[in-house]
Amino acid sequence: MLQNWDCILFDADDTLFHFDAFSGLQRLFAGYEVHFTDQDYADYQAINKPLWVDYQNGAITALQLQTRRFTGWAEKLNVSADILNSGFLSAMAEICTPLEGAVSLLDTLKGKVKLAIITNGFTALQQARLERTGFMGYFDALVISEQVGLPKPDAAIFDYALQQLGNPPRERVLMVGDTPESDILGGMNAGLKTCWLDNGTRPLPETIRPTWRVTSLAQLEALLTAS
Repeated sequence: MLQNWDCILFDADDTLFHFDAFSGLQRLFAGYEVHFTDQDYADYQAINKPLWVDYQNGAITALQLQTRRFTGWAEKLNVSADILNSGFLSAMAEICTPLEGAVSLLDTLKGKVKLAIITNGFTALQQARLERTGFMGYFDALVISEQVGLPKPDAAIFDYALQQLGNPPRERVLMVGDTPESDILGGMNAGLKTCWLDNGTRPLPETIRPTWRVTSLAQLEALLTAS
């Protein structure tokens, strides 16, 4: 199967890396002597999730997303939202671990196909995590929406990624990710094959149809290496 592919694109959060935002927020606010509770997290996500939708739709910038999600806490703690966001990204980098099966999959693919990350995550966090996990050397391109100025599912960020990889034929490019509305829809918009990593945490909208669906990176590795 590997001979069918020239390039494989990966999302980062919850595709290659665990993304435990609750633990990161607890770590951040512990520095301000705040016990960050389940209810605090629910309140945070009630603000954060719609901001991500706005960002993916191009309605707000990455910077606006990062600061607006901390506005309430900034007022409460008399600290700037920028500082809270920076502290949160640092905490997330510190607690980062690869998803189960990620190291084995990347070891199998390295040198056989071109590899890239294409992420709506933020530059400071992505680079820190790649260095911390030792993943930096696996990838031929790191495409971050904050730098490119376009988020997934916009086809243009995929166009940009493919330019970095030498413009391979699109039928020989696979996009792997856990979020249907950005990763899979984005890959479809760009004319790529797609693989949805179904972590069991979100439904698949009827209009989004991945080429493959797997429930683990080990399952994806088995698919890619099957003869």
